[in-house]
Amino acid sequence: MFRPLRMKHVLIQVLTEDLPQVSLTLAELSVFSPDNRAAYIDQFPVIPGDHYRELYHQASSRLEKIRKHVGLGDNIDLSEDTVPSEAVLAETNAWLGEMWERCSSYEETFRKLSDEERMLDQLDQALDNFAELKIDLSLLHGDKHFLDIRVGIIPKQNASQLSEALNLAGYLMFNYMIHDENIHIIVLGLKGERENEITSVLDTAGFHTLPVPEELHAEPDKVRRELQEKRQTLIRQRDQENRNMTACADEIRKELERCRKILITAEPFVQIDASARSSGYLSIITGWIPARDIKNTEKVLQQTLKNPFSIDTRDPTAEERELVPSYMPKSRLMAPFATLIKQYGIPRYGEIDPTGIFALTFIAMLGMMFGDIGHGLIIILAAWLARKKLKSFTLFAVSTGISATIFGALYGSIFGYEEIMHALWIAPLSDPIYMLTVALGWGIGFLLLITLISINNRIMDNDLTRAVFDNNGIVSIVLYVSVLFGIYSFYNNGHFGIITAIISITALLTLLGYKLIETHAPPGERMLVAAIETLETLTGYISNTLSFLRVAAFSLNHAALAIAVFTLAEMMESTGHWITVICGNIFILVLEGAIVTIQALRLEYYEGFSRFFSGDGKEFKPLHLHLEKRV
Repeated sequence: MFRPLRMKHVLIQVLTEDLPQVSLTLAELSVFSPDNRAAYIDQFPVIPGDHYRELYHQASSRLEKIRKHVGLGDNIDLSEDTVPSEAVLAETNAWLGEMWERCSSYEETFRKLSDEERMLDQLDQALDNFAELKIDLSLLHGDKHFLDIRVGIIPKQNASQLSEALNLAGYLMFNYMIHDENIHIIVLGLKGERENEITSVLDTAGFHTLPVPEELHAEPDKVRRELQEKRQTLIRQRDQENRNMTACADEIRKELERCRKILITAEPFVQIDASARSSGYLSIITGWIPARDIKNTEKVLQQTLKNPFSIDTRDPTAEERELVPSYMPKSRLMAPFATLIKQYGIPRYGEIDPTGIFALTFIAMLGMMFGDIGHGLIIILAAWLARKKLKSFTLFAVSTGISATIFGALYGSIFGYEEIMHALWIAPLSDPIYMLTVALGWGIGFLLLITLISINNRIMDNDLTRAVFDNNGIVSIVLYVSVLFGIYSFYNNGHFGIITAIISITALLTLLGYKLIETHAPPGERMLVAAIETLETLTGYISNTLSFLRVAAFSLNHAALAIAVFTLAEMMESTGHWITVICGNIFILVLEGAIVTIQALRLEYYEGFSRFFSGDGKEFKPLHLHLEKRV
């Protein structure tokens, strides 16, 4: 439960002609992770299927392009589980190429229609600038022999001053439309020496020219009718193309379904890649299979293959442990927590899987910091209502709501009210010191558990030296426990204790000696570095332990915020009172809920995972058939 499944390295020897069928069978079992190392390159130098892979990738790419235009069903029947030959794959690829050319012609037509629609939209927008003019717009376009005509817009506040300046220069200004903060104008005057001067005046007034497209060289009403006719024509053309495309899709859909099945059954042989090697008529496949699935895999291969084969298995060697994929048993309940674990990393093969520990401790800490029956039930209800969006995280949200509800019962809190029911354990504000003590105890227990896991992981890696002497090793945990016991003794009896002091000093000096041996530097620098790292180990335990005080601090803060809300509510009349209580609880639920979640994650990641979880493992990704719907 708390470790990746035990893995075996397998070497399957088959006839080369059976390689595709073996790959398909292994994909159907979904328990084989390919090993692409070139361990047997001398005996089996050839990686078979290069041209097969090339055909597959080209055909798969064409199918995905066609599927953008032709919808395929979700149900895939692979009753005929045989791998297509290279000739069949080549034929499939050629047919898909022809169909893609056919579909791409429709795509090009739709693209042209869309371009024309955008052009009409732009012309409509341009026409709006001249909607109030009842003249042939061609009169405003082109070079006139005697007249200087300019059409554009200016800010409304500049209109008066610009009109006066143009009149002084012998020009006329006509306002024909006001839109938002701008005025649409026509400036008219005689051509001559003052054209450059007028340009400068217009620029100063913020004048922007409105070009008249050639398509609008007529009266606006007439142009609008023509644009509307063109738009209707485009709509009819698009409808016709859609009908043609639908007819084409109906015609080729059945054959496309067959092609999809061919590619699905061909994919395993493509994905197996360099893990399969051949030498003439004999080939091998190497990879990793969970030990529990070895017998079933051999049995299924015997049923599937007509020709003889052999399968050899062995345990991973110490040198290749880092390469062994970690196969974590999947659980619907643990799925959201596993996702959060992956944000930190994948456990190495042989390491303890932190998912279960993370789930239990995270839920407990969050409930402890956010204990309230009402808030917990609201979280459960919200998670259930949003289950379609939350998907696998629904159980995560529900579990946090349940934890908050349980601790709410222990605290006797319902939406902040502590008078409705008696606390099954304690109301946090009734004894803050006790709550802080409990949080310290929780932190000590958490760190001891994490350190023991770290020691176990190092032993599994055959790294006994680090398991005993390094940070988070046996010496470190002896130092931590002895210092804690000494502090507790000093608090109760007034003295640290001779035996405790001897154990603490011995552990500290042992840790210092190990650091001196491990540090490679000149003598003076080595002593300084070793002393700093030893002190850092001790202070790290202390600071990490104190970090768990926030568990109690937020439980106290939760109750204190409720008191603040009720204090404000008591200053209001009946309606205002309940509005304040409701809004205050929403504020606590949303803001403090988010903060508490972040703090719980921080404690898990930094005080927990950083001590024992390397996170650089390799996830088990077995060869399997892609039968799910592709978008």
